[in-house]
Amino acid sequence: MSDGPTYGFDTLQIHAGARPDPATGARQTPIYQSTAYVFRDADHAAALFNLQEVGYIYSRLTNPTVAVLQERLATLEGGVGAVCCSSGHAAQIMALFPLMGPGKNVVASTRLYGGTVTQFSQTIKRFGWSAKFVDFDDLDALRDAIDDDTRAVFCESVANPGGYVTDVRAVADVADAAGLPLIVDNTSATPYLCQPISQGATLVVHSTTKYLTGNGTVTGGCIVDSGKFDWSASDKFPSLSAPEPAYHGLKFHETFGNLAFTFHGIAIGLRDLGMTMNPQAAHYTLMGIETLSLRMQRHVENAVKVATWLEDDPRVDYVTYAGLPSSPYADRAKRCYPKGTGGLFTVALKGGYDACVKFVDSLEIFSHVANLGDTRSLVIHSASTTHRQLTPEQQQAAGAGPNVVRISIGIEDADDLIRDLDQALAKACS
Repeated sequence: MSDGPTYGFDTLQIHAGARPDPATGARQTPIYQSTAYVFRDADHAAALFNLQEVGYIYSRLTNPTVAVLQERLATLEGGVGAVCCSSGHAAQIMALFPLMGPGKNVVASTRLYGGTVTQFSQTIKRFGWSAKFVDFDDLDALRDAIDDDTRAVFCESVANPGGYVTDVRAVADVADAAGLPLIVDNTSATPYLCQPISQGATLVVHSTTKYLTGNGTVTGGCIVDSGKFDWSASDKFPSLSAPEPAYHGLKFHETFGNLAFTFHGIAIGLRDLGMTMNPQAAHYTLMGIETLSLRMQRHVENAVKVATWLEDDPRVDYVTYAGLPSSPYADRAKRCYPKGTGGLFTVALKGGYDACVKFVDSLEIFSHVANLGDTRSLVIHSASTTHRQLTPEQQQAAGAGPNVVRISIGIEDADDLIRDLDQALAKACS
């Protein structure tokens, strides 16, 4: 698209990054199912490998279909560049990879997806990294947790599973004062409901598997680079500011400016970690994004209706949806997420663990799966599945206690969803 007019979200979600195929004129982005790409000559090959020219070498690094998705996501999030990879978990590791080092830590919100808590509390220890978990509602606690070895701050915009909404601007101010990048997982909100970069985030990560694709077909992840962080302001980020031995002393920030993180993610991250998104997955996600705003509007509309009904049901203890007027985060949600807070929330049943299990097994329209953000409504008992590896204290902090069921509201008829929930509650609480 041209640099002329400023286009709206609905236009950009269809057109950003996409151009008719130069060889055939195909209007839909083709699936470039190719491992490698022919160089014009030896000088061209050398320039590509020296990062002196941008182009395609090998699909572990770059692929034309994936490149369109990267440009579209960067545009929708208000970033300068993006790197797509194989999953949301891969995106998190790739986001941290240029920032961290042995002995360094990331300060993370306690309200995170259970798999992320496990990744941060257990797996990253094998790299010599560590994580400190803090309640991000307590900004003083966040400030106190940051020390000389902290290299990033991490949170979710709308947290999975509880639907907790983060005040990204307030957290970004704390990170900025400490000279640290803020990484925001925007999977549950999507750029339609929240653009963390406009609120001060440095990097945005996504599991593109979820709402962005929206049809439960492929896994994928993405890191969007704001281009606004000064990686050379201190000596904390040598991977981006210091000479890189693998490229004969090239300094990424000095050479690539506001695209330093993006280039590093491809030239080092994908090159050596190999967490590559395949072109067919990128194609499915591109098609999904074309209807993102329409789907998110329906997700929000349905979630408000269903959550309101559940909250009024005597068999329900509470509902954690920030879109409800009764939510302690209702004012924050209106201020920070004016289009809505998505389709994800939890419901606590008065019958406890046993009632939750019966409830999940009795639903008919809702699918019992370990996923969210589908057009279909989905349900899972987090304490016995996605958050099973956590301690009871961690489960409670994450909003995934034993009496809690996570619900991802789809785009079906809301009245049908309510009837299904009603009959399942009757069986679970009998």
